[in-house]
Amino acid sequence: MSLISELTGYLANGAIRSLESVRDGFGAPANDPPPTTPSTIIYESGKVRLRHYAARGIIPHHTPLLLIYALIKRSFILDLQPGRSVIEILVNQGFDVYLIDWIPPTARDDWRGFDAYVNRDVANAARAVQIHYGAEQISVMGYCFGALLALMYTALHPAGVKNLITLTIPFDMSVRDLPMTQMMDSMSPEAAEMVAAIHGNMPAWMINAQFQAMAPIHHLLNKYVGRYRNSARPGYGEMFELMERWMSSDVPLAGQIFREVTSLGRENQLYRNELLLGGRHVDVKSIACPLLNVVAELDDVVHPKSSLPLPDCVSSQDRRNLTFPTGHVGAAVSAPALHQLWPEIARWLSDHD
Repeated sequence: MSLISELTGYLANGAIRSLESVRDGFGAPANDPPPTTPSTIIYESGKVRLRHYAARGIIPHHTPLLLIYALIKRSFILDLQPGRSVIEILVNQGFDVYLIDWIPPTARDDWRGFDAYVNRDVANAARAVQIHYGAEQISVMGYCFGALLALMYTALHPAGVKNLITLTIPFDMSVRDLPMTQMMDSMSPEAAEMVAAIHGNMPAWMINAQFQAMAPIHHLLNKYVGRYRNSARPGYGEMFELMERWMSSDVPLAGQIFREVTSLGRENQLYRNELLLGGRHVDVKSIACPLLNVVAELDDVVHPKSSLPLPDCVSSQDRRNLTFPTGHVGAAVSAPALHQLWPEIARWLSDHD
């Protein structure tokens, strides 16, 4: 098969997947690939489905870990394949991992904002972990948008958090060096209100379109050229298809939190310590637990300069940045990150157990 015909086929399949995503409204959990690591659902309420991955291999640690993923894509990227799974690494290091597997919002959930997701869903999930594991305090880790939720939760509910890990967090949103923040700038309050008024929630197809717009067309072509050139490598084709599946797994964003995200980005409320949730001040200075802030040096979604200031804004005595030469998605799936970064994160958690 020629390179041109192979590329045509891959591009056509990608278009079909995108159309199916538009039709379905979101990447339905039924379309997720089979999990690598077995789990048990121990709690479900609101928009939270809480999965428990039991520690194995060595003596379990004392502190369970609550993992908060982003709201706008499916979380199976954290458990892709044997040997390429963040969750597998953590449970093999003796950690009981609890993952918030977000339930996509429906038309009836357009009222949901940060208050509902943080003070109801995350707070209830954290309490469920405490009860299920029998621990007064837990470690909390958030990835990207999930890191924002983790930071807000820890600021508002500090007593129950023993350790906090933020991964690629968009904290200082005054940084305007990437297409993502430039797109946020282009979304006026009036435009955001119009989207919410017309659709209720921000549709999954619109989220997918914005991510696609971040990459110039030659980057998209390079992706399929790379797929063609590496097709003979063992496991490469399967991994490529899994990543394509995840890239099309966009989930709607509830209307109210969509409005609040655009406001958060425009006014930089969290970094300026001016954010209110449910009438309460999200004071990042109230965070005094140990903090590990993981920064992807090659991040093309959340600029490193947006993440780096966080440790200086909390009250923790034990706080630091951990930088690693990887991209935004590479932090979860690249071989160097899985072989070096995540074992280092696990060591930090173990040292703070």
